[in-house]
Amino acid sequence: MPDSLPLDASQIEAFLIATGIGLLIGLERERVPSARAGLRTFALVGMFGALVTMLGESQASLAPFVAGLVIVALTIIAAYLRHPDPSDPGTTSVAALVVCYCLGAATWLGHAQLAVMLAVATTVLLYFKAQLRGMATRLGARDWISILQFGVLSLVILPILPNEEMGPYGALNPHQVWWMVVLIAGVGLAGYAALAVAGVRYGAAFVGVFGGLASSTATTMLYARQAREFPAVTPMAALVIVLANLVMVLRVAVIATLVAPAVAGTLVLVVAPALALGALAVLWQWRKLLERSEAVLPTTSNPTELKTALGFGALYALVLLAAAWLSDFAGSRGLYVLALVSGLTDVDAITLSSLRLFALERLELGVTVTAIGIAMLANLGFKLGMAVAIGGRALGRKAALGMGGVALGLVAGMLWIGG
Repeated sequence: MPDSLPLDASQIEAFLIATGIGLLIGLERERVPSARAGLRTFALVGMFGALVTMLGESQASLAPFVAGLVIVALTIIAAYLRHPDPSDPGTTSVAALVVCYCLGAATWLGHAQLAVMLAVATTVLLYFKAQLRGMATRLGARDWISILQFGVLSLVILPILPNEEMGPYGALNPHQVWWMVVLIAGVGLAGYAALAVAGVRYGAAFVGVFGGLASSTATTMLYARQAREFPAVTPMAALVIVLANLVMVLRVAVIATLVAPAVAGTLVLVVAPALALGALAVLWQWRKLLERSEAVLPTTSNPTELKTALGFGALYALVLLAAAWLSDFAGSRGLYVLALVSGLTDVDAITLSSLRLFALERLELGVTVTAIGIAMLANLGFKLGMAVAIGGRALGRKAALGMGGVALGLVAGMLWIGG
């Protein structure tokens, strides 16, 4: 920012944004009767943060900013001490006011876009207090352990692994292998946590979607058993199974796009027809069902357990080496055979392995996408067979409608990109 006395447009903009941030957060605090700071106070504090930072910049000193921070904190704490409220100790408002002050300072330093984003996030956290508290109370000891284990996988183990190619064909990179473990564990944890927090509140659709994120195989197995033991729930079980496997296809596509954005344009040609046909089948089954049956939660393994993570990491590395060797020894046909076999039980390993080889320029784009498509086809076939074997022919016929549509869309897409 310029040090000249006359304000230019950027300086005026910084003050306006800082004041606006205060108004946004203060508007939410006005909803809380016990809050000792509201709309005007937060707006003034945001402006004060920008003003103090301007003064500190002109003096090349942090002292004004630190003094201002202390003044703001002591002022709001004194307000709560003078008028205490047994039901609200005021810690949230104190923290919010300090954040508002710092965001006002950030706008003057040229970080206005980030400051606005953080202001919105702060307002959301303040507004959804009851919902967040309810979510925390519904999480059990096992769920908290899962979150902590994911922190260990992503924040402790990942940073210390070497980020360099090694092993046969230079295909193994310990940091990249573990990053795939973190990615898959994170997606699984999201579905796992959603099921644990919300339960069956939203019926078959909710369980199908998040069961597919957590484990489409576990969801298929559970609902096949439900259909066998309680034939009356067969239509609902078929809907959940189809939806979980439709989500599996979407999940693979999203992960592939995140890992290797260059495949997105071609992969969408394979996945889009499958999603469209599968969605039509789901809507048709949903219309017939209308959630008449009660949904049951699938029992899934914790995706963040170290044993599970190490198992997937080892499988991914093994499939990666096998894919590199087969593509070198037998060309694309060898990779397709591997995709067919490994995709039966785990579509993630072959998908990520193919993407890794594509990133290393060992696979062509069309071969990579086709291998992923074959793995998804094999996975769908395996789980449809599981549904028939466990749940019976009635369930198989209903599930085959949607899963067959997904498979047909995948085949059509692969033929399209194959020319």
